[in-house]
Amino acid sequence: MERNQAEILAIRVMEWLATDNDKMRRFLASTGMTLTEIRTQLDNPDVLASVLDFLLLDDREITEFCRTSGYRPEAPMQARHALPGGDSPHWL
Repeated sequence: MERNQAEILAIRVMEWLATDNDKMRRFLASTGMTLTEIRTQLDNPDVLASVLDFLLLDDREITEFCRTSGYRPEAPMQARHALPGGDSPHWL
């Protein structure tokens, strides 16, 4: 996946999170960011990477996002690999 496609997917995830107050509160709590910071930094690849990191924490969230947005289930992980830090090894 190209970086610009990954950024678009991450923005769509952020829009999806914003439709659910509980999800948005959990995202803000996990990142320590405010709504204002999110709004002003949606063009920051590191912020977009954190959006995908949050989504990728829960398989149910990935499934729900992909089902409602039309993305394939593997797309969020592919997008994460295209953004900063996405090439870091993940140990199980």
